[in-house]
Amino acid sequence: MEKLLLFGFIIFSVFQSNAQTKVVKMSATKSTDYGVQYFLPKTVLSIKVDYSKITQKAGPFAKYAERYLGLGEDAVIAEDKVYYTLDKISVESFGIPDKNESYLVEFKTKTTSPFVYLTENGLICTINADYIAEPVTHAASGTHSASASQPVNHQSVYTEEYLRAGSVNKMAEVAAKQIYKIRESRNDILTGEAENVPRDGEGIKIVLANLETQEKTLVELFTGTSQKESLDSGFEVEPLADIDKEVLFRFSKYTGLVNADDLSGSPVYINVKSIESLKEEEVIDPKRKAKEPQSIVYKIPGKASVEIFYGVNLLYNNTFQIAQFGSNRILATSLFDDKKAPVKVYFYPNTGAIKQIIQ
Repeated sequence: MEKLLLFGFIIFSVFQSNAQTKVVKMSATKSTDYGVQYFLPKTVLSIKVDYSKITQKAGPFAKYAERYLGLGEDAVIAEDKVYYTLDKISVESFGIPDKNESYLVEFKTKTTSPFVYLTENGLICTINADYIAEPVTHAASGTHSASASQPVNHQSVYTEEYLRAGSVNKMAEVAAKQIYKIRESRNDILTGEAENVPRDGEGIKIVLANLETQEKTLVELFTGTSQKESLDSGFEVEPLADIDKEVLFRFSKYTGLVNADDLSGSPVYINVKSIESLKEEEVIDPKRKAKEPQSIVYKIPGKASVEIFYGVNLLYNNTFQIAQFGSNRILATSLFDDKKAPVKVYFYPNTGAIKQIIQ
């Protein structure tokens, strides 16, 4: 587990955080020795897992479905059961400060109005340029109400004849007759043969909708009901190096999403493999930062493929820029000495890379 850090396993659900990234304007002044400290980032993968809980209940007339409605076994829930399905996996990346990558934006005293924008946690955003924060869109710790269909009240369609039936067989027969009557009434309305129906189109729609609801409710007495509850869980993975077939979590048809060490589920694996790395001699040793007082250290991130498997099934595959798979470079502060044409530098806070240099 040396190559993977796993944070905040939320077994029930997570929410998507869309809050704005908070930024702070820092000025290089005499009181700060004309320097602003910042961090380069390391990349974290935020993984969101969508899955469903399916609750099926057999109808009280399940064994009469074929006799009275002509429904085969494949259309009828024969017994009560609960099972889970793994629906979707999505991955986002974001940056957090690397405490081992702390540097200083150091300006000369004659530099024109030097200032730096940092994120609230110290990642560099801009030098001598205003910054518009972007929304944060990674999975965050927390919970929200899982969506689920509402159960139907079957008693709402019980007739007096149905309630007086002396046996289950008789009750099923009465319910089936009522279904056929509803279908006949709907057909009469559609063909214009029905009497005492609304003349306006909207009124007819309401009547047809009510008939459809009644029919569905009665048919469910034979076919049974299936209720779906949508759930999601979140993980945060910090790849320190290539990851080969690490167990991210486990999933069971009978218990749903469970922890990685819970053997009641089958493993879901994650692979993170570097696909673009820089030459080792191009990497700046962080220990050299004290020897580079007149330079700004930035990052050229590496690239890695991220794959997530459930057994032999590939659930997710994409490519991400990974800051810790890249290298550090330097930008001389002498660029900012020209008072007539001050230089503006824009960074990608999540990777530490330079986005744009404008003069």
